[in-house]
Amino acid sequence: MNTAQASLTIGAVAKRVGVAIDTIRYYEREGLLPEPLRRASGYRSYDEGAVRQLRFIRRAKDLGFTLEEIRDLLALSADRHRGVKAVKQRAQQRLAVIDERIAELTRVRDGLEQMIEACPGHGSPEQCPILRALVADESPL
Repeated sequence: MNTAQASLTIGAVAKRVGVAIDTIRYYEREGLLPEPLRRASGYRSYDEGAVRQLRFIRRAKDLGFTLEEIRDLLALSADRHRGVKAVKQRAQQRLAVIDERIAELTRVRDGLEQMIEACPGHGSPEQCPILRALVADESPL
């Protein structure tokens, strides 16, 4: 990191990227961000590269990638030979996981909707299909 370029404080970086200062420190500890230079005062000093890398991490998290997957994506983004193909494969894998989660959530939603429709909204708690389903030995969903 060039000291002439490394002029941003951790607070300024956090504000520009829209993350908490503790998040930046966490990513440094996890090896997702390189350890920044320190000023004579001991304060961290960042450059624009750190801002770009944090935005990459944040956007990847928004797409559902785990930190381990993001670590792989960061490494692949620097691989000129197989990087793009491998990144596409990782994105396809992430999409498959998201599709599975959507299917599961749809199933749960449909089951809950059926219980809500079956519940009259009055009477004794023992007769409520929602409460009965919550205490049943087996999952109704």
